[in-house]
Amino acid sequence: MAKVTPLNKIRNIGIIAHIDAGKTTCTERILYYTGKIHKIGETHNGEGTMDWMEQEKERGITITSAATTTFWKDHQINIIDTPGHVDFTIEVERSLRVLDGWVAVFDGSQWVEPQSETVWKQADKYNVPRIAFVNKMDKMGWDFEMSVRTIKQRLAGDKVVAIQYPIGQAETFEGIVDLILMKAFHFDGNSWEKIAEIEIPASVLERCTELREEMVEKIASQDDALMEKYFEVGELTIEELKAGLRKAVIKNQLYPVVCGSALQNIWVQMVIDAAVEFLPSPIDVNDAQIDCKDLDTKETFKQIWVSNDSSLAAIAFKIMTDPFVGKLVFTRVYTGTLKSGSYVYNSTTWEKERVWRLLQMHANNRVEIEEITAWNIGAIVWLKDTKTWDTLCDLNDKFLVESIEFPEPVISISVEPKSKADQEKMGMALNKLAEEDPSFRVKTDEETSQTIISGMGELHLDIIVDRMRREFKVECNVGAPQVSYRETIKTIAKDVEHKYSKQTWGRGQYGHVIITFEPYREMDEDDKKQELKEKPTNKFLNKVVGWTIPKEYIPGVQKGLNEAYNRGFIAGYPMVDIKASLTFGSYHDVDSSELSFKLAASKAFQEACRRAQAVLLEPIMKVEVNTPEEYMGDVIGQLNSKRGRIEEMGNRGMAKIITAFVPLSEMFGYMTDLRSASQGRATYAMEFDHYEEVPTNVAAKIREERWFKLSDDE
Repeated sequence: MAKVTPLNKIRNIGIIAHIDAGKTTCTERILYYTGKIHKIGETHNGEGTMDWMEQEKERGITITSAATTTFWKDHQINIIDTPGHVDFTIEVERSLRVLDGWVAVFDGSQWVEPQSETVWKQADKYNVPRIAFVNKMDKMGWDFEMSVRTIKQRLAGDKVVAIQYPIGQAETFEGIVDLILMKAFHFDGNSWEKIAEIEIPASVLERCTELREEMVEKIASQDDALMEKYFEVGELTIEELKAGLRKAVIKNQLYPVVCGSALQNIWVQMVIDAAVEFLPSPIDVNDAQIDCKDLDTKETFKQIWVSNDSSLAAIAFKIMTDPFVGKLVFTRVYTGTLKSGSYVYNSTTWEKERVWRLLQMHANNRVEIEEITAWNIGAIVWLKDTKTWDTLCDLNDKFLVESIEFPEPVISISVEPKSKADQEKMGMALNKLAEEDPSFRVKTDEETSQTIISGMGELHLDIIVDRMRREFKVECNVGAPQVSYRETIKTIAKDVEHKYSKQTWGRGQYGHVIITFEPYREMDEDDKKQELKEKPTNKFLNKVVGWTIPKEYIPGVQKGLNEAYNRGFIAGYPMVDIKASLTFGSYHDVDSSELSFKLAASKAFQEACRRAQAVLLEPIMKVEVNTPEEYMGDVIGQLNSKRGRIEEMGNRGMAKIITAFVPLSEMFGYMTDLRSASQGRATYAMEFDHYEEVPTNVAAKIREERWFKLSDDE
């Protein structure tokens, strides 16, 4: 980069929200007012700068996160616009991990929606400071105070503080009161770019005075010196309020709320001001230090200071295939300087890589640059062996930055190429798409030899298939969606014994194991539901004392169990959440081998499943339906018929909100059913919540269909 921006003038921010809350529209206005673009493109017309994919333009939604860099009042702002649809949550997850602050956008007429809760919790997970922007104040049913109240109730409690207040709403909206300055402003100009100060209307003066007093108290309560002055004087200066609020936001003690209408170009400039004033710079994050693991000592240490001159520490957080330049590796540089033409060390793969070219990205547009300095984001052209979330560092100073967990897919489909030419291209296309998206998986079914692709939802897989057709010119036949069921055990099977003994003309086979199997997570139902949101796992413990089983045969036991887990027991789905403790066994000096212990362990597990009540698990989705009151009965009836469990019913403006937990297998085609039941007026959103045991009668049907399909394919 020709110009190096001081670290205290850099802001790395993301825009997060529920689908259709106005994230990309907000980003478009930020780019316009900062001078990055000179014409506003509307997302609903497929003209948004950050929604560059053909699928995004056609659907009017964000599918993949897009990065850009702009400048505002001598500050450099690196922005990532993220998807709002639950199927693309991984795009939010990895962006959250590499950014320093977020603008959370809320639809002022819908308040807190399901995906808003999800992304807010993700931001909590990584302790990312954020401000809330209540959008669409021009929309009928918009209610600022209700929006603030629901953000408090459902997301952040008393940490929420309003720093602005609208003058009017919907068609009566005419301005905003800045509660810190205690001044009112009116908008004018072709694009509402002119902001003029006006008198605070008498209709809102009393309420604004109350909210300002509440705001001052909350800011003062986060700092002993400010609290002491506030008690003594009864007021704080504007400079003290801004400094106190900034400090509290950086520490995640307060979340300021602003308001406006991105579509009508109203107050977006003040959102940019709030991001610059209150969200952290690099020197504010973790005391300008980063946590790494030394590859030699395996201990965690801190890189003492973030600067352009220190050792390189960077993360490859996103892979993209560009039709013109090939593989692009989006990289966040934490410390040091990444230079074009240099060599780096991939401490995740232990490989040396050449940095051929560096690019600064503006959505899918590229500008070639010479270097990426500390705390900036750019793209590296063609790193051969680098994948998502690999650490890049100096060749002579090697360490590893903490990785993240990627979610497990919940839905699968089979894909078959239409021709031999398509078959040759399909493998390459799927590999590239899987490299880009860690939540997308590809495998070959051993029984049917079909190619199975798995993802986070129907839309996710629909986009994958569409990208294969458009970008890679692969035509394929697509099978019906299949749910990613899992299997587990409910009780303990203690001291399960199996002795595998087979004598042939030559050397025989002998393996003898005693293993205790138990559920890996033993907890009450609420905790279990929460825990199963995390990546499932199995655990193996070697508790053999002495030489009853030699150490060289233990890996065979583990391999046998892992293969048995993958084969399943009830319907051939993977077994999860099982702890196996190898406690005893015996061996033969001549006939024992790793293979014999592998077979013994596999047979022992089959017996354990019979004793430990093996059950089938299915993904349960949290579904939120927004419907007019007159269709509420029909909607509830539909959900009940889909084995849904109604969790909550409430109001959101004039609409009724129904929250339910419904098996994913019952949700295919639900939009068509819902439209029929509500004359097209109801909408819904859903997200994966947890895995739950399948009812016995349903499990029997699934098992029958599964084995019939496998035998039919054979």
